[in-house]
Amino acid sequence: MKNEASKYFFNASQKLNQANDELFKPGEDIANHLICKNSQYAIVHYLKGFLVENGIDTRNFRTIHDLYEQCIKINRDFKDIDLLDFDCKWRKSDCTTYCYIPSKASTCFNIANSLDWF
Repeated sequence: MKNEASKYFFNASQKLNQANDELFKPGEDIANHLICKNSQYAIVHYLKGFLVENGIDTRNFRTIHDLYEQCIKINRDFKDIDLLDFDCKWRKSDCTTYCYIPSKASTCFNIANSLDWF
């Protein structure tokens, strides 16, 4: 379980770093979609890593919200992570339109970054 959780955390960290690199490109070169998708991937993998580390099988969780709610059951401090403005938490979709809005891409990144420090 520890090894599987470590893989999730490693993959999440890599995607968060890729999103961060994208944030520091000159304005006209920033790809909001990449920031958002890499951040979304990081969020999913940080949550799955935490659950696996705590002995939970994540295969039955379909959305980010499902993963998040299970994390709260294990550690109430997860409530400090604000998913209110994160539209992709409810659906298992690509959230394509959402990801092209610059402020939404920043929201995704900030959530992923808060999980990295969690």
